[in-house]
Amino acid sequence: MTLVRTALCAAALALAVVPALAEDVPKLRAAVLKIGTVNWELATIEANGFDIAHGFDLVVEPYADNGGTRVALEGGEADMAVADWIWVARQRAAGKDYVAIPYSTAVGGLVVPEDSDAEDLTDLDGGKIGIAGGPLDKSWLILRAYASREYGIDLQARTEQVFGAPPLIFKAGLSGETDGAINFWHFLAKMQAAGMRELISVGTASEALGLDPETPLLSYVLKDGFLDAHPGIGKALYAASRDAKALLLESDAAWEAIRPIMNAKSDAEFVRLRDAWRAGIPQAGNVDPEAADMFLNLMAELGGEDLVGQATTLPAGLFVDVE
Repeated sequence: MTLVRTALCAAALALAVVPALAEDVPKLRAAVLKIGTVNWELATIEANGFDIAHGFDLVVEPYADNGGTRVALEGGEADMAVADWIWVARQRAAGKDYVAIPYSTAVGGLVVPEDSDAEDLTDLDGGKIGIAGGPLDKSWLILRAYASREYGIDLQARTEQVFGAPPLIFKAGLSGETDGAINFWHFLAKMQAAGMRELISVGTASEALGLDPETPLLSYVLKDGFLDAHPGIGKALYAASRDAKALLLESDAAWEAIRPIMNAKSDAEFVRLRDAWRAGIPQAGNVDPEAADMFLNLMAELGGEDLVGQATTLPAGLFVDVE
C-alpha cells in the first residue's frame, strides 16, 4: 500500500506541476491566419507540449487575413507571425527589428489540366496562365526567369496572365478557364488531387537557376527586442518546431489528429496535403546566408524595389542563429 500511495502522490504532483510550469515560462503569442497551414504545426506543438518542454508557452491567436497578423506584430499585440523572409528582409532594411526563423521550403509550381498536351513551358505559348497573387508573385518571377534561361522566351510576353486570389485560381484551373495555373503549395496539392498535373515545380526551376532549393522561404517572424527580452526563446521556438516536424514526418496518427483543421474534402486531398507538407520540411540548422543572398539578388533583379524595397543585399542579422 505504501508503494501504491507513493506512486499516486508522485503522479498527482506531476499533474500539478504542469500548469505551474506553463505559468512560469514566457508566453509567445503567435498571430496566424485562421485557416493557414502553419496551424498544423502549431497545433502539434501545443497538443504534445513541445512548447512547455522547451521553456515557453505558445498562445495561438487567429486572424482573418495576413495583413492583420502583420499589424498585430508591428503593434505589439503579437510576438510572432509568419511570412516569407523576403518580406522580412524588406522590413529590416527599412529599419525595423524583424528577424526570421526558418519554417518551410514548401513552394508552388505550375499545373496544367490532366489532358493538356503541354510538356514544358514553351507549350503554353499563346495560352492563359492563372497566377495566385499579383505580378510580383515569387513563383511567377522564378518561372519567368527559368523560361528565359532555359528556353530563351519571355513567358510574360508570350502568355496572357490572370491574377487572382488562390481560391479563384484554383477554380479557374479546375474548370479549364486557364491553360495553366500557378498557386500556393496547398492549393496545388488540392488541384493535383483533383486530377491536374504538375508541369514544373518552382523548386526545379530554382535549382536550374543555380539557387539552393533547400533554402527555406517561409519563416516565423519575431522582433529583436522580444528575443532580447527573452534570451533563448528563438532557439526554443525552433526546437519545438523541429520536434513537431519530426513527429509529423514519421507519424500518420499525428496527421489524423490535425485532420479536422486541414480543410481536406477527400482522402486524396488529405494525402496530397500531408505529403506536400512533409516535402517542405527544411534541413535542420541555420540558413545558408550565401544561398539566401543569391535568392534575394534574383528577387531584386526581377521584382525591383516594389518587391524587396531597399533590401538589395541580405540585411545583417536577418536570420536567427538556431544552433
